[in-house]
Amino acid sequence: MSSLMMVGASSAAGKSTVCAMLCRLMRRRGMDVVPYKTLNLSLNSFVDHDGGEMGMSQAFQAWACGLEPDCRMNPVLIKPHAEGRMQTVIAGRVADGSGLRERAFAEAMGCFRSLSDEHEHIVVEGSGSAAEINLRHSDIANMRTARATASPVVIVGDIDSGGVFAGIYGTYMLLPEEDRALVKGFIINRFRGDASILDAALRRIEEETGMRCFGVMPYLPFRLPSEDSLDMGAPGELEGEDVRGAWMDNLDRLADEAERSLDVDGLLSLMKDSTA
Repeated sequence: MSSLMMVGASSAAGKSTVCAMLCRLMRRRGMDVVPYKTLNLSLNSFVDHDGGEMGMSQAFQAWACGLEPDCRMNPVLIKPHAEGRMQTVIAGRVADGSGLRERAFAEAMGCFRSLSDEHEHIVVEGSGSAAEINLRHSDIANMRTARATASPVVIVGDIDSGGVFAGIYGTYMLLPEEDRALVKGFIINRFRGDASILDAALRRIEEETGMRCFGVMPYLPFRLPSEDSLDMGAPGELEGEDVRGAWMDNLDRLADEAERSLDVDGLLSLMKDSTA
């Protein structure tokens, strides 16, 4: 089994889409791939064939892999309620009681091992930003997952919202040394214009950090499933006889662009380094 993890320089950097796109590319190349995300914070959920609740983004990624959604792909789902309350779903079922974090992580790693027994490759998605230093002690979704699964890590940064180079550099530099060793590169997402004007900045980040830039994805206004309110009502095309088919059509168009804009072979070569 091999794995590769995408983490964010910020929330809403496009991790879910990049992971789905990579899953689709691997599926199109005949690779046996499955998505995985330790923890999702979302109200937009999906119910799998056994009645287990999971995040919508992993259901979408499962379809990208040619698979049916399985709550093992997202073993921990946190659903915000009113007045600051949260509902915790572990392995598809609502959970309560004390010690939920460690219980959830143990269950999540069991799900990861189960998926790794059944599939050759796993595309792992982080949650929010990978370097929220105020949350490091409690964050099970990002670098703790990377360490536990021995997954090489790529940082995704959203240039459309601004500050992408500071975000990528800061994310890398705020990680402990043991975590930096897992970070192999970065992707710039949602760029509008001629990507060649970024060359000097990309080289600077590579020189300063030792990370490799795997490419710049252009801004493409295609509608895909919404994970939370940040994505609701986003503009873009969604055409077809059914929503799922329209999502897959849009994802195929994004995957076609990724073949042109990203070093896909370089990304896939990272997966050979994972031996969890």
